[in-house]
Amino acid sequence: MSGASPRLDPQLPGGPVATAWQRCRDGLPLVAPGNRRRFTILVVGSGLAGASAAATLAEQGYRVRLVTYHDSPRRAHSVAAQGGINAARNDANDGDSIERLFRDTVKGGDFRAREAGCHRLAELSLAIIDHCVAQGVPFAREYGGTLANRSFGGTQVSRTFYARGQTGQQLLYGATGALLRQVEAGRVELLTRRDMLELIVVDGVARGVVVRDQRTGALETYTAHAVLLASGGYSNVYHLSTNALKSNATAIWRSHLQGALFANPCFTQIHPTCIPPGDAFQSKLTLMSESLRNDGRVWLPARVGDDRPPERIPEHERDYFLERQYPSFGNMVPRDVASRRARELCLEGRGVGPRGRSGGQGVYLDLADAIAREGRDAIVARYGNLLEMYERITGDDPLTTPLRIYPAPHYTMGGLWVDYRLMSTIPGLFVLGEANFSEHGANRLGASALMQGLADGTFIAPATVPAWLASHPLPPVADDHPACRAAVAAVDRRISALRAVGGLRPADDFHRALGQLMINACGISRSGPRLRQALGELAELRASFSEDLSLPDHGTAIDPELEKALRVDDLFGLAELMLRDALAREESCGAHFRQEHRTEDGEALRDDERFCHIAAWEHRQGAEPVRHQEPLVFTSVKPARRDYR
Repeated sequence: MSGASPRLDPQLPGGPVATAWQRCRDGLPLVAPGNRRRFTILVVGSGLAGASAAATLAEQGYRVRLVTYHDSPRRAHSVAAQGGINAARNDANDGDSIERLFRDTVKGGDFRAREAGCHRLAELSLAIIDHCVAQGVPFAREYGGTLANRSFGGTQVSRTFYARGQTGQQLLYGATGALLRQVEAGRVELLTRRDMLELIVVDGVARGVVVRDQRTGALETYTAHAVLLASGGYSNVYHLSTNALKSNATAIWRSHLQGALFANPCFTQIHPTCIPPGDAFQSKLTLMSESLRNDGRVWLPARVGDDRPPERIPEHERDYFLERQYPSFGNMVPRDVASRRARELCLEGRGVGPRGRSGGQGVYLDLADAIAREGRDAIVARYGNLLEMYERITGDDPLTTPLRIYPAPHYTMGGLWVDYRLMSTIPGLFVLGEANFSEHGANRLGASALMQGLADGTFIAPATVPAWLASHPLPPVADDHPACRAAVAAVDRRISALRAVGGLRPADDFHRALGQLMINACGISRSGPRLRQALGELAELRASFSEDLSLPDHGTAIDPELEKALRVDDLFGLAELMLRDALAREESCGAHFRQEHRTEDGEALRDDERFCHIAAWEHRQGAEPVRHQEPLVFTSVKPARRDYR
């Protein structure tokens, strides 16, 4: 393998990690208030990262355009986050600190993230909570009025702030309120129901996007002095995931094809507590918040093939396997560990419920002990909306019958490579939130996604984007610029090519087949032979897509089948890159678990000598992609085996 790539300069500040962000900010050039209105910033995505960035930059005085495929920014997928948001405020007085959150994040990611970024995230967590409270976010409170906390996986403190099981919704409403205030003030132009289909690059600099208006079918161009992508992750490559149906990877994938390097694409998180799929034609999966593991005990029948109802299985015939295997953390081990252990036991034939697509069935999450200890009313007050949702979907009352859960694709730690200032390898293209390869390494700790989205959007990008603008004064780009016309023509050709296939299989059918292939080959566990086989199967499926796609033209502007086909087409390319990345990384770390690389007791076996780096892939038209490396250096936290026992 090659060493560090000359293309990858992370722009990390020198000196102590603890003061890196302050020193970085102090050295950034500024734009005078009177000059800010001269600059236009384009934001793609209206979730927490996108909405907060647009609102904050507009408040500073910049002109902002925000593109979203939703009819309202309130519908962004951040609304679905349930359990909470981390912050090192130590409100629970249980020993938490910025240093502890920093170390938990580095360790939770299995030492595959930059120290400086993880520390910055922990630093900003305190200001994020203050900011959200000022916006009116109704966090849960204790009897005396102080903010309430609960614990999440991979930690031994209570640092997660929450609003019942609707934390993402309430945080997004706060950010959207700030955004709409700027829309009303005329500082933000809100462009709804528009799909980004191409990035416009002028003289090597990102200057705009091509979008398709979902209502009219027209292709439009929007240009700016800087482009911010905040379009979310790519878990829908698995078809069945906890992501919204329209969540997609098109914005980041088209940017990758234009030159933005893609980092760690195989680092994908399978969440341990989701409602198992009901049938082969289900369209998405439903998350059950990790916070339920605070009070719920995870167990399976101790005997293989025991199909008795849970209430008829006595205590001594139950296996509380996470408590047995990890006595120090119990049910609150990190997500990758909980998911892998649940799947292993289900594959042994000990799973409960109908057989699922991943070879397992499900495990129980039992609230009975917590109800006996604290009372029914206390548990309902804590998790009421989650329990109601579970009962509506399954027909079972989780207060009297254990929840049946199973791991499902949920979050992606991989994404476009960015430096410390959130800029990609395309100058002028900044990437925020889950769309970038993040600070979570090979595994994200629960309740850290909302923290990262707001850190990127509210505090980091509003400092680093103006610094780019101050240092790179660029003239406006007209809509009829040759680069704009070329980008529109490329999108038009792509749409025409898909319509011309004239096959019999709808895009949904191909998406379902792709998801089945990816969950089996690149899901909770991977192996070299299966990954190589999957690359061949993927090539065959992709060839079939180009020959047998059915995309009827009904002559109407509103065309959801075209939208699906465009997204699935991009997912094919991303899936191939994920398989290549998983095959190249000959180690197990975090959520990337290679069966060939495990310890004697079945835990992940890292190879720090060969793989202590970020892998960033460069697209090459008509040739295999090139794998670049950014070495990771640890000065504050010494890499060690993650031990949650």
